[in-house]
Amino acid sequence: MKLTNIRDLVAVAEFGGLRRAARHLGVAQPAISRSIRDLEHELGVTLFERGATGMVLTPIGAAFARRAAAVQLEIERARDEVNQLKGAGGGSVAIGLSTAPHVSLLPRVLAPFQRRFPDVRLKLVEGLFPAMEAEVREGSIDFYVGPLAEDRLAGDFTVEKLFDNRRVVLGRRGHPLSGARGLCDLIGARWVATSVTTNSEAELNPIFEQRGLPAPVIAVQAQSALSMITVAATTDMLAILPRQWLGFAHATRLLTHIRLDEDLQAPAICIVNRSKLPLTPVAQHLCDLFRRAALNQEPEPPDLAADLLDLG
Repeated sequence: MKLTNIRDLVAVAEFGGLRRAARHLGVAQPAISRSIRDLEHELGVTLFERGATGMVLTPIGAAFARRAAAVQLEIERARDEVNQLKGAGGGSVAIGLSTAPHVSLLPRVLAPFQRRFPDVRLKLVEGLFPAMEAEVREGSIDFYVGPLAEDRLAGDFTVEKLFDNRRVVLGRRGHPLSGARGLCDLIGARWVATSVTTNSEAELNPIFEQRGLPAPVIAVQAQSALSMITVAATTDMLAILPRQWLGFAHATRLLTHIRLDEDLQAPAICIVNRSKLPLTPVAQHLCDLFRRAALNQEPEPPDLAADLLDLG
C-alpha cells in the first residue's frame, strides 16, 4: 500500500467520483482508477460502489476511509513539523474557539502570531467542544480554547485550565428590564441561549434553581454567537453570555449590560488538545500565545460608557 493509494481513496470519497478527484489532485483519471483498483485488490474488498452518478463508499470502504483520512492528516502534520523544525515555515494550524476567547484572547494573539509566522495559514472554527470533539481527536483541529461541559474528558485529551469565568446578562438597548438587579427581577423574561452541551436547559436551569427561582423560558436556542446577538439586539429576549462580551456590547451599542448584583459563575476557559501526539511547533507557539493572553486579560470594561449612552 502506497501513500498515493491513501491520497486517491480520500479524494474519491470526498468528491464522489473519479473525474472530480482527478481534477482536484491534478492527475490523470485512469491513474486514480488504477490506484483504487490496486488498493481493493490488496485489501481483498470492494471499497466503492460504482454508479451512474458517481462512486459511493461501501460500509467497509467507509470504515477504511476514516482511517485513511486520519493517516493522510497525520502525514500532512508530520510534513509541516519537519519543515518548521528546519526553519522553512509554512503549513497550517486549525483551532477551535468558543465566543469568550474569540472576543477576549484572539485579538491579542493574531498580530504576534502573524509577525512570527506570516506564511502559515490559520483556520478558525467557532463553536463549543461537543461540536468539534471528533475533529480535535482526529487532529483536523489542533487544539480547542473554551469551556467544557464536564470536568474530566477521556484519556484521548489533555485539558489545561486558563482562567475561571463568569456570565453577564445582556439585552437590547432600552430593554424594559434594564433596571433589574437580580435574577428574581427577570422571572417571566424570555431568553435566547446556546450551551456548552446540546441542551440549553441543562446549563441555564441550575443557575435559577439554586436561587429557588422557576426555570427560565428559553424561546430560541442559537447555534452561534452571531445568532444570539441578532436575536437579543432585535427582540426583548435576554441572553446570558460570558463576561468577555461586555466589550463587544459597549463598542457596538447593540446591547446593554443588565447589571445584576449576583455573581453568575460560568465554566472555566480551558485549552484542549490530543494527549497522544504533540502539537507542531507552530501550533505549540500559537497555544503559548493564548496562554500569555489569558494571563494578561484586560479588566472588565467600565460601565460608565453604557451609562453615558443610556443618558444620551
